[in-house]
Amino acid sequence: MTLTTDTDGPITVPPGLRNVVVTSTEIGDVRGSEGFYHYRQYSAVDLARGRTFEDVWFLFVEGRLPTPAEARRFTGEVAPLRVLPDELREVLPAIAAAGERLQPLMALRTALSLIGSARDVPPLWDADAATRRENALLVCAVTPTVLAALHRLRSGLEPLEPRADLSAAANWIFMVTGSVPPPRHAAAVEKYLVATIDHGFNASTFTSRVVASTGADVVSAVVAAIGAFSGPLHGGAPDRALAGLDEIGTPDRIDEWVRARVLAHDRIMGFGHAVYRTDDPRSLMLREVAAELGGELADFAMTVERRVVEILAELKPERRLYANVEFYAGVVMELCGIPRSMFTPTFAVSRVVGWTANVLEQATERRIIRPAARYVGPPAPEPVPAA
Repeated sequence: MTLTTDTDGPITVPPGLRNVVVTSTEIGDVRGSEGFYHYRQYSAVDLARGRTFEDVWFLFVEGRLPTPAEARRFTGEVAPLRVLPDELREVLPAIAAAGERLQPLMALRTALSLIGSARDVPPLWDADAATRRENALLVCAVTPTVLAALHRLRSGLEPLEPRADLSAAANWIFMVTGSVPPPRHAAAVEKYLVATIDHGFNASTFTSRVVASTGADVVSAVVAAIGAFSGPLHGGAPDRALAGLDEIGTPDRIDEWVRARVLAHDRIMGFGHAVYRTDDPRSLMLREVAAELGGELADFAMTVERRVVEILAELKPERRLYANVEFYAGVVMELCGIPRSMFTPTFAVSRVVGWTANVLEQATERRIIRPAARYVGPPAPEPVPAA
């Protein structure tokens, strides 16, 4: 469905398109004032607590939760798609060798582009629904394998093949670390993955839909989304939030550190959200996960969170901020043995499912997204001066 207005002239909207409705979706929604978000008709947090990543992936693809038989078939369908394509396996070492100049998400963009070219993935405009679905599943399934392989190659290690007997979360930890995780670590990361599949029309999701609206292929839309996602104001924050805990170091330094940043108007990474005006439900769930995992880091993070909220309420009572998903995401991943350089890639492993779901939905629209801009430069036309 396309939303229309009663005028063909320009419409002034808030900066950043805040609260501007640009389309309709059946995928999910974020209700910021309530601290609630959902995937289709289900609470996303309830899904994270009670269903597997594959079950929720099926929900995004098919529009309903699977029966046990459907879940088994779907798992069997995506398992072979996790394996690195031969055409990529040959060049992946060269991509990894680009070193620090090519960060994990940049390398992922390059790898996915190669897959799209090698597989001759057709434009959405020309593909039927079955082909779009097939290509979307391929991108989602192979993304964690590519990211893990790049990480291991850069670390001087051989990439590991995905295992059909492991869940998506356990496979991810295994392919990154080389060890099959204990069940509680796999369960913790799975909750995180499910909780971060989708989150409304955030910057990367909107980017994927803009590209999809042109009729471009699935891979191009996802590659564009990854570019938006890599920014520190979006998916690039979990490791920065944990770095803040490192800077504080000990409980006796919390107040000094927080007050200094608030008074200097510095951003405290891991706090505040563009939509939520109350607790981020993802953060609340991941706090529970961190507490279940236990340990000094989890205890310290909860102490820091409490003091940041209290000090912000004291110094900036007009602007209440709460911990967002990145704050406890970093804590949970650290406790589960995922290297910090792979925090944001872990986020991408789940969000690619949300991106592709939005791409497939946008592909049914058959109309390009083409906003306008208000020109504020020098008046035109002016005579062109002679050379």
